[in-house]
Amino acid sequence: MTDIVNYQMLIGGAWVDASDGGRFDSVNPATGTVWSTVPEATATDVDAAVKAAHTALDGAWGDMTATARGKALGRLADLLAENSETIGRIETTDTGKMFTETAWQATYIAEFLHFYAGAADKLHGETLPIDKPDMFVFTDREPIGVVAAVVPWNSQMFLSAVKIGPALAAGNTIVLKASEHASAPLLEFGKLVARAGIPDGVVNIVTGHATPCGQVLTSHPLVAKVAFTGGPNAARHILRNTAENFAEVSLELGGKSPFIVFDDANIESAVNGSIAGIFGATGQSCVAGSRLYLHENIADEFLDRMIEIAKHIRIGDPQVADTQMGPLCTQEQLDHIKSQVALAAAEGGKIRCGGKQPCLGGLYYEPTIIDCPTQDMTIVDTELFGPVLSVQRFKTEDEALALANDTKHGLAAGIFTRDGARSLRMSKKVKAGIVWVNTYRAISPIAAFGGMKNSGYGRESGFQALYAYTRPKTVWMNMSDDPIANPFKPR
Repeated sequence: MTDIVNYQMLIGGAWVDASDGGRFDSVNPATGTVWSTVPEATATDVDAAVKAAHTALDGAWGDMTATARGKALGRLADLLAENSETIGRIETTDTGKMFTETAWQATYIAEFLHFYAGAADKLHGETLPIDKPDMFVFTDREPIGVVAAVVPWNSQMFLSAVKIGPALAAGNTIVLKASEHASAPLLEFGKLVARAGIPDGVVNIVTGHATPCGQVLTSHPLVAKVAFTGGPNAARHILRNTAENFAEVSLELGGKSPFIVFDDANIESAVNGSIAGIFGATGQSCVAGSRLYLHENIADEFLDRMIEIAKHIRIGDPQVADTQMGPLCTQEQLDHIKSQVALAAAEGGKIRCGGKQPCLGGLYYEPTIIDCPTQDMTIVDTELFGPVLSVQRFKTEDEALALANDTKHGLAAGIFTRDGARSLRMSKKVKAGIVWVNTYRAISPIAAFGGMKNSGYGRESGFQALYAYTRPKTVWMNMSDDPIANPFKPR
């Protein structure tokens, strides 16, 4: 039996337990057994982390030039790439995600940190051609302050990097709340921070549940910005919390993304894209293409091809190289998916493949495709966060657009067509923050991503995210040697 790992939190450069000694278990979803324990942060612990970050703002970090900050961030990126296999193994153990994905992702995430390392000394203001004589006016960009970053368990390293990168490049300090479902990868990442030459207190990592950890963090009076990735219900609590500290907020809240295939599309490419978009990462992706809309002329052929692939996806141990799909992360997810699939069948949906657990133990669920006769079925606009696809047919471009936009979500969309004009029309009119045409789930540190409607607001990645971690300051300088006029001088 493997010894259980007891993790600690990173606060002010020190590795610490919870102040009251509280801990909670982390379960390996592939085996259903406890493999590590994590501190349950108290309000006192969170307060200490925020104060450490606030102190670091005016310390060595605040004294560094932007170029020096960028070099430190670059060293952190290199260390992450060097340790990608170790962190990948731990993330796979903690979340059930495929090791081939977690190790690759840790390596690629380093590119995001390198992007922001290079951008650190590219932030600048501007001079303004002001309409007042003898005035010289310019702007500058300053760090916003202490950032509270709250991330979910899925793609935790990636979702942390797109917050840490721009926050540190802009000169801020940060307190990260790791997911209570899988804290270990982020805590392992924290071990690299001091080695990169980043001063104590600049990066702090706390672990715990929404109460008190998340609530105290997001409402703390010294927090200037909250960057949150998660669900809409938690986001509503965060917005209420920030009514106390007036912190700026960015929200990425997941989605129920439409994947639209026209009859002129490259069918092989679209089938492969849809398979990857919904069954990759076991469907546990905020941009999963979980609503498939097929033109009626190609629907039957498309589904036949897709079902044949789905039936042969190898499900099993995510640590094994030839496994193609691992388990779900939590029992709650599995229970939710099972109930929603049962409801879909009761509402008239036809389960074309999957729809049950394989006999493997652990939190596994088969790749599932459900033919849905109507748009108003519950499953069509309920985010399942698992390997379940709803399928509908359409006749016209306008009908496809109407179906795609008939949702409370708005994070991503996929469009497959060889008609260039149609792809431009659709990408302009579909209500989503990210649109992929003849591809899916492509990301880059250069390109911003984020959603609209119930999928949140604000953008991560790219230069737009970097600016969001700064506050502009306007400076007015009077260049005249003449005294300012007395406004009360008698005329």
